[in-house]
Amino acid sequence: MKGLIYLILCPNVMSKRVLIFDDDNDILQVCSIVLKSKGLVVLTDNNCDKLVEQIQSFTPHVILMDNQIPSIGGIKATRLIKETEEIKNIPVIFFSANTEVARLSEQAGSEYFLQKPFDIDELESLVLKAIGEGDSV
Repeated sequence: MKGLIYLILCPNVMSKRVLIFDDDNDILQVCSIVLKSKGLVVLTDNNCDKLVEQIQSFTPHVILMDNQIPSIGGIKATRLIKETEEIKNIPVIFFSANTEVARLSEQAGSEYFLQKPFDIDELESLVLKAIGEGDSV
């Protein structure tokens, strides 16, 4: 019932798309379940081999990028996003278990960061905040 009330009160969330890159399938599954319960459309991948093509095809409103994502790593992957004209304005949430995640996020050029392990409420809040700022897509 809580999810239904949320969707009624926040209808702009419906059909917003989130693309998650992480090499940990458990993280992908948890994030996907949590964000789908908020009415978001979620696509996940455990590598970034076809990063730009996938983003251009799915047109997400926000991207979650793991630091250790194969094959080029989260920093290079985020930089590639920010250097590609058609997708550079999509907000990126850089997430990692590395205690230097804030610094790594800054190096990558992402707008947000999230320290693993993270609180579910923190994940939801940050994604919804990023979506609010990412409507230019």
